[in-house]
Amino acid sequence: MINIVLFGKPGAGKGTQAEFLKERYNLVHLSTGDIFRFNIKNETELGKLAKSYMDKGDLVPDALTIKMLEESVDNNLDAHGFLYDGFPRTLAQAEELDAFLATKNWKVAATIALEANDEILIHRVLERGKTSGRSDDQDEEKIRHRYQEYNDKTAPLMEFYKAQNKFYPVNGIGSIAEITERLSTIINNL
Repeated sequence: MINIVLFGKPGAGKGTQAEFLKERYNLVHLSTGDIFRFNIKNETELGKLAKSYMDKGDLVPDALTIKMLEESVDNNLDAHGFLYDGFPRTLAQAEELDAFLATKNWKVAATIALEANDEILIHRVLERGKTSGRSDDQDEEKIRHRYQEYNDKTAPLMEFYKAQNKFYPVNGIGSIAEITERLSTIINNL
């Protein structure tokens, strides 16, 4: 069982890369964004609550995020591995993920961070917002707020995973194929 955390700010290319990596390594892609959108679209109680936070550009609280993620893992217990996209985003979530994985005798193998300049990423997200229909992708102020939230809450995660020798930064600028190869090099060496 391989568990990989894919890390990066909105617009860094996590979703795009996850599509290639899940096929290449036969992983289940667990995107908290997709999980949230599914619950929001289906107007579940968890989805309504998540939407109230997302509409303000805030991160969804840990307890709510973890509950939805655990349900998704438990629905795919026969998987070869998991690719966590957008989770964990806080130190508390990382600790909860480790505790949850430990109940199954699993662990995080690597945390791979797609890194890029904020201005490039803001442009990407605004472009995505033209077709995604997501209100949080169409407002530059909300995007900058999401980045500040990311910087404030995820910086400790880098140290958490570095201390475990599980943190791998990757240049997120280049062609999709180039970035996929950078990620594959790391995964192949785990």
